[in-house]
Amino acid sequence: MSTTTETSTRRPAKDAVLAGAVDLAREVIESETDPGQVGEHLGFTLDGERFGTHAFACLMPGYSGWHWIVTVARAPRARTATVCETGLLPGDGALLAKVWLPWAERLAPGDLSPTDRLPFDGSDERLESGVVPTGDPEIDRVAIHELGLDRERVMTSAAIDAAAARWYDGVHGPASAGARAAGADCATCGFIIPLAGPLGTLFGVCANEWSPDDGKVVSFDHGCGAHSETDVSRSGHDWEQAEPLIDELDIEVIRTDPPSE
Repeated sequence: MSTTTETSTRRPAKDAVLAGAVDLAREVIESETDPGQVGEHLGFTLDGERFGTHAFACLMPGYSGWHWIVTVARAPRARTATVCETGLLPGDGALLAKVWLPWAERLAPGDLSPTDRLPFDGSDERLESGVVPTGDPEIDRVAIHELGLDRERVMTSAAIDAAAARWYDGVHGPASAGARAAGADCATCGFIIPLAGPLGTLFGVCANEWSPDDGKVVSFDHGCGAHSETDVSRSGHDWEQAEPLIDELDIEVIRTDPPSE
């Protein structure tokens, strides 16, 4: 009994009628495309009993590695094939578009322009609830006035750590070319304004209008050529310039008598 059931559900080995319907399949797919877009026949796959698929190379520009498909079928004991559907499918190594992502998920840092506005995200993992005033002057002074936590939501510790790592490893950290060439770091500069809160132990804002980092958050071990306490080393002349022997810029006026007649 089990042998009979296994035999009845086994996929047929071949179907000569469907496999031979290459010209029919090509004629149908060419009728739905522009001339010259259907290439060589790539083969036939028997997908089920009296049901199979022909594949043709796609020559359409921009679809490298894709192939046209034409599914065909036939009725029991019929000697002719019928086209069921056509399509275009990617093969191995086909040129594919990137996986589609919603706009909010594919947005990257730097994509937002000054006039754009992000949608509200109530489940932003970088934020947590702020501090509600307790009435205790000391607790409220630290939480509200010093740390600035009296907002609807504030950054989580993980988000603050991520921001610190991003800033420190960026162009305003100690590894930038300007910082390596600087004669002193920002920690000793008179124009640095330390940040409040946990980031204030590592970062400040540059307030020197002559600095390329003016108005930007910089690490204390960053640096630039506009440090308040440094100066350009001054060197003497290669030789002492003597007074010129001939003054080419002076005009000497000589009066002469008019010629006698």
